[in-house]
Amino acid sequence: MPTPNRREFLATAAGLASPRPSRPPNIVLVLLDDLGSGDLGCYGQKHIRTPNIDRVAAEGQRFTDCYAGGAVCAPSRSVLMTGLHTGHTPIRANAGTVPLAAQDVILPQVLKPGGYATGAFGKWALGDAGSAGVPWRHGMDHFFGYLHQTHAHTYYPDFLWDNHRKHLLPGNRDGQGNQYSADLIAERSFEFIRQHRDRPFFLYACYTLPHARFEIPSVAPYQNEPWPQGHKTYAAMVTRADGYVGRILDLLTEFGLERDTLVFISSDNGAHEGEQKGYEFFRSNGALHGQKGQLYEGGIRAPMIVRWPGRVMAGATSSYPWAFCDFLPTAAELAGVKAPGGLDGLSVVPVLTGQREPQREFLYWEHNLWDQKARGLRPGRMWQAVRMGDWKAVRTKPGAPLELYHLRPDPGETTDVAAQNPSVVARIEAYLKTARTQPRPHDNGSSQWVT
Repeated sequence: MPTPNRREFLATAAGLASPRPSRPPNIVLVLLDDLGSGDLGCYGQKHIRTPNIDRVAAEGQRFTDCYAGGAVCAPSRSVLMTGLHTGHTPIRANAGTVPLAAQDVILPQVLKPGGYATGAFGKWALGDAGSAGVPWRHGMDHFFGYLHQTHAHTYYPDFLWDNHRKHLLPGNRDGQGNQYSADLIAERSFEFIRQHRDRPFFLYACYTLPHARFEIPSVAPYQNEPWPQGHKTYAAMVTRADGYVGRILDLLTEFGLERDTLVFISSDNGAHEGEQKGYEFFRSNGALHGQKGQLYEGGIRAPMIVRWPGRVMAGATSSYPWAFCDFLPTAAELAGVKAPGGLDGLSVVPVLTGQREPQREFLYWEHNLWDQKARGLRPGRMWQAVRMGDWKAVRTKPGAPLELYHLRPDPGETTDVAAQNPSVVARIEAYLKTARTQPRPHDNGSSQWVT
């Protein structure tokens, strides 16, 4: 597919005749937090109401085999922003003090030559105050929210970050108060669209819902359901996030930007178990095995819905496997700018526009735990996973034998078929010898928050 220039992007899907846009498209990425695919109506949810996200699926393309960058938030977001999988990306664990380095080039910096306004609203998790990893040092024009993931564990914080300034929230002490951070953050993201509607923009709506702690001003519309209170709260958090998506869609319509804007909706990892939140009742990860913090499908397979009226076919469903490392090269092609070399990801624009499916042999993940005392990754605790076609291999600790699953007939990873497929195991083992590099030494940049 030819690479578009800044002013003329050729992305006419097969069978969909559309005039060429006069400018590169706006890119909106809504990244929810700890949301399982099964929490959304368009992926089979029966109890939680998500009409706006379901509308995006009906008007766009829904992917069944898209993967987050990692099994927990910081490395997953690092993969998303760098285009490097967890064997190469700078941040490989939910660490207290490891930020992006000054030399790391991430997505907003890549988009800048295309004339894009850039904004992130929600949870950053790639560098705390005083470090080189803060968003405004990496091409984000506007940031409002939480820099560190631990700070984001309450929806009633004392302050949020407004770029480098603290935005104080008086009265929000010890989880009490009336300034609900998710609503404040969402409003700032809406204002970003209003301010930049006359130029190309990249909106990274990295909202914190429905991550624990489970707090919300109201459990409407579930107040009369015969459920435990925790179930009502979790459902209301998901529906509130869906309402934010509805506001974004309304603004795009109001400003006549629908056909000029791609909307992506996903989650940073799979859902985690918990009776309080109704994990089993809602079947948050559907029939998938595993949860957040694991490299089974339930930990890393994520919802992915893409809408671009006139260019992405409405009502389509795709089983093409791709992952967060593909987002940067995809956005770069959409924007008509050059992506950095040496990425693990590839552009999926041809998939979105119905032209072809790019071929790749492997997708790779690792999951590491951080040792705060030693200021490094914990030896002996690394998981690894590889997807090769319809095969999925998982290693739960260094030296352990590979588990092997055939995902097409067994998406729930119920049956380990490694013994029956030695040639497949050998091929993946050979790949694993080259799949990763050692993480760079710990950066002693300051951090107010520790995990």
